[in-house]
Amino acid sequence: MANELKFHPYQQAAGGWGSLRASIRSMRQEGILVDGTTVLLRLNQVEGFDCPGCAWPDPDIRSTFEFCENGVKAVAAEATSRRVTPDFFANHPVAELADQTDYWLEEQGRLTEPMAYDAATDCYQPITWEDAFARIAGHLHGLQSPNEAIFYTSGRTSNEAAFLYQLMVRAFGTNNLPDCSNMCHEPTSVGMPDSIGIGKGTVTLEDFEHAQLILMFGHNPGGNSPRMLGTLSDLAKRGGRILAFNPLKERGLERFVHPQNPAEMLSGHGTQLAMHIYQPRLGGDYAIALGIARYILEQGSLDEDFIATHTAGFTAFAELVKGTPWSQIEAESGLTRQEMEEVGAMYDRSSASIITWGMGITQQPHAVDTIHMLVNLLLLKGNIGRPGAGAAPIRGHSNVQGDRTMGIWERPPARLLDRLEEVFGFSPPREDGYDVVAAIDALERGAAKVFFGLGGNFANATPDTVRTHRALQKAELTVHVTTKLNRSHIVHGKDALILPCLGRTEIDLQNGRSQGVTVEDSMSMVHISHGIRPPASPLLRSEVAIVAGLARALLPQSQVPWEELVADYDRIRDLIAQVIPGFEDFNARVHHAGGFHLDLAPRRRVWPTENGKANFLARPLGEVVSIQFRPELAEKSYRLMTTRSHDQYNTTIYGFEDRYRGVSGARNVCFIHPDDLKEAGFAEGEAVDIVSHWHDGERQAKGYLLLPYDIPRGCLAGYYPELNVLVPLDSYAERARTPTSKSILVTLRRPANG
Repeated sequence: MANELKFHPYQQAAGGWGSLRASIRSMRQEGILVDGTTVLLRLNQVEGFDCPGCAWPDPDIRSTFEFCENGVKAVAAEATSRRVTPDFFANHPVAELADQTDYWLEEQGRLTEPMAYDAATDCYQPITWEDAFARIAGHLHGLQSPNEAIFYTSGRTSNEAAFLYQLMVRAFGTNNLPDCSNMCHEPTSVGMPDSIGIGKGTVTLEDFEHAQLILMFGHNPGGNSPRMLGTLSDLAKRGGRILAFNPLKERGLERFVHPQNPAEMLSGHGTQLAMHIYQPRLGGDYAIALGIARYILEQGSLDEDFIATHTAGFTAFAELVKGTPWSQIEAESGLTRQEMEEVGAMYDRSSASIITWGMGITQQPHAVDTIHMLVNLLLLKGNIGRPGAGAAPIRGHSNVQGDRTMGIWERPPARLLDRLEEVFGFSPPREDGYDVVAAIDALERGAAKVFFGLGGNFANATPDTVRTHRALQKAELTVHVTTKLNRSHIVHGKDALILPCLGRTEIDLQNGRSQGVTVEDSMSMVHISHGIRPPASPLLRSEVAIVAGLARALLPQSQVPWEELVADYDRIRDLIAQVIPGFEDFNARVHHAGGFHLDLAPRRRVWPTENGKANFLARPLGEVVSIQFRPELAEKSYRLMTTRSHDQYNTTIYGFEDRYRGVSGARNVCFIHPDDLKEAGFAEGEAVDIVSHWHDGERQAKGYLLLPYDIPRGCLAGYYPELNVLVPLDSYAERARTPTSKSILVTLRRPANG
């Protein structure tokens, strides 16, 4: 449990001894200090298993220790010695579990067998797998329409499980396949196809070895993808430049001590990463990119041959950019003209540049416009389709990109549905399904009655927590496939099931043979993962087996040989090869050491857009920022962003130490500029209520401790998922409908009883 808040600025570099100590502490805490060391030696190795954490790619030549602190914590959490058995549930009614923290729930350990909620006792009780599948099928068959069911997917689900899942769901008759992409990189999937024809990054890990300049927008690799720090460190050591744009001045952007470098570990000095960290106001990235583009257009050099041959819309774009007053650009960005021109000059001098971005970009109202503008910057200099250059959206979960490739999408392209019909002989539904926001709304209205979650923690990951919890509790049935207990199992429907699955570290034995599953990383590399540990319980099933088991109960007339597919995952990959473009000869290619890279047309300067060109796309700055909710308030208002602590991954809380920010012992904190703290008349550590404002009223997060921090004036930051309670359900990115968790209008109030 958390102790009292301690707040001391962290002076050391990212990584180093602090990372090593935290890794050892995590394994000791989970009771696997000796065993865990052996497991880690197979993490991210060619003959090992893929990290269940982030989607950062693996190098071709791998070190013995190809993992980071976050990876150690993820593996330790999964390989824990603790178990949640039927006796645990018999002794802990749901009402009692509801009073526990999210940290406590997950710390109880691995689930061991299927459980069904019993309303009479308010406890989960054991149920056989076949009875569980029959119960789910009974609920689904009882619906008036398949569209009354929602099938959610977490980004850790393998390609094989995701493919079978979407196949089952569409054979059942709905496209209600929301996924975690709806809450993170959906604007990337919407915006990039407009510009270059695909919704994926255009670089490989090798491109970072040739890049001269990296522009990093809205992400913190030190906490979210720490293995990226090693890549950035290598780039900096050979003279490459890194410029970061982030409201918070993060330690993981400044300096890094590589735990595998003896000289750096001994000196503690490490490598400087970003040569400068620019701190925009929240939502200011579009204006920054526009300002850099203006410098290039007016004082820099263009790749005129590339623009003439490969692009459309340049003239209108140039006129719009050059016609935007610098005063407006400065006001909206939070940076000075001099700073943006300084960046522009460095970008102009670089002959190979990569632009990276994360959820600091995608969880804004104008996220799609910002992604258009970032791609515009690349097009001006011809920085797509050559070594060391391109677009690099930094994904979160380990297979979030692969799940979308496999067809987990509520708005499936016609070509996918056509191939499913040709290969499997049924007519898939053609109307779009529910995304995450629409799914919550449908549950709330009673238009959806069954919720099935393949992984994840939907109740906590989603916006508007109070509203989402009430919506889930209205469901006739909620089902969650999971490894550990979490809030989604406590906030349940009238009927509820918990189905425990194998983890990424565990041996998946089917028909007497160990099976491998595949994932696709942030840079479109597809590779295979084999678990190495015995399952936490003999009653666990793989995600593939769970999906197939439900499909047999749900679709008894189906011609799909579900049992045969479970017996040998190569058979699933053969079907994927028939349906999904780019996966031809899937088995032969993925069983090759290291896997294979998907052929992405823009890397060859081929543009699968409607006009066959890469498109310059932009709207006037005033029009873009007007999307932001800006009512007149009597109180002093701020823009708040949610962020992870260093001791968590997505909704999973590993502990209470946000080491790089100097915070330990508590998560109910709110970072604020020291001058804003003073001006508002609050003291450091004072408890306040954070109140968000929307057209339908107020939402509150009570008892947050104010901490002075290096953040732009008028901006605040606090931890996800606790502050999801402040994000209105219908406050989302234009076109992409991603929750605007980096642009929450709030005020601060002293508690009423204070």
